[in-house]
Amino acid sequence: MHPPFSMVFATTLFGIGQGLFLALMTVQTYASAHIIQVENAADFYGWGSVWALAILAVGLFSSTFHLGHPERAWRAATQWRTSWLSREVIALPVLMALIFIYGAINLMGWDYSLTAEGAAVDVSLSMVVGWVAVLVNFALFIATGMIYAAIRFIQEWRCALTPINYILLGSASGFLAATALATVMAPAQVILLLDLTIILTVVAILSKLAHLWRNGRIKYKSNMQTAIGVRHTKIQQKAMGFMGGSFNTREFFSHKTPEFIRMVKWGFIVLAFAVPMAMMIGATTTSSLVIAAVIQYAGLVMERWHFFASANHPQNLYYQTV
Repeated sequence: MHPPFSMVFATTLFGIGQGLFLALMTVQTYASAHIIQVENAADFYGWGSVWALAILAVGLFSSTFHLGHPERAWRAATQWRTSWLSREVIALPVLMALIFIYGAINLMGWDYSLTAEGAAVDVSLSMVVGWVAVLVNFALFIATGMIYAAIRFIQEWRCALTPINYILLGSASGFLAATALATVMAPAQVILLLDLTIILTVVAILSKLAHLWRNGRIKYKSNMQTAIGVRHTKIQQKAMGFMGGSFNTREFFSHKTPEFIRMVKWGFIVLAFAVPMAMMIGATTTSSLVIAAVIQYAGLVMERWHFFASANHPQNLYYQTV
């Protein structure tokens, strides 16, 4: 498939914003259970929400470049009963609204406890709003991944690992962003967040490697015979069928050689996983974590590009001489 960079940037930024908010809620949940103590908690949760919301907004802006008529984007939400894209279009603004409310409660000092003093778990107003947002957050992760996993004829995407990878890669990158933020606003939580980030990164690379292993052993259901409906054993294509290009030849090819795609694969394994992992081990300074996050994001862009480019549309069997 042709990798649209607008969607490459949109989906990777959505993942960081979603993962960052999950990290904030993880810290608040630990604090509410009296496992940890968070200094400047309201500022950390509030400004962390501002960053998460800003990243989601940039991702949303990037996604509009993939639309031929952005003014009609609202129509995508009308097919929510059957379309995962419609569900994503609905879940994203709901999540952004909840994160805005969560951040406002913390920054404006509107938070208050909903449980009695001395309770085992201190449930606050912001925590209730935050956990509703967490549910919407995972719904958005699943909807985004299922947009691709639900396409039956692209076998590279048609598996449970597609939405699982979206969840794990987004969570790992978001937790790394939250760790960098914590070095400035909540230093005592850096070790906790860093440990969780390393765990998520390890699980994410294992999941991604499993996906790559699975895709490398696919037995394709389509062949030249099924592409044109002729059951002869020897078929040789002589021409595309027309003189110029078309939507089919532009949008369903990566326009890159298999060697280049393999190079990108090894590139994202190094940049999205190996290098950030090496930098995170023992890292506690803001600069080192920010650099690790930037390198990881470059790797995630390559990973998402590879995700699109390595998918083989069955129509390419017909247009193989392009």
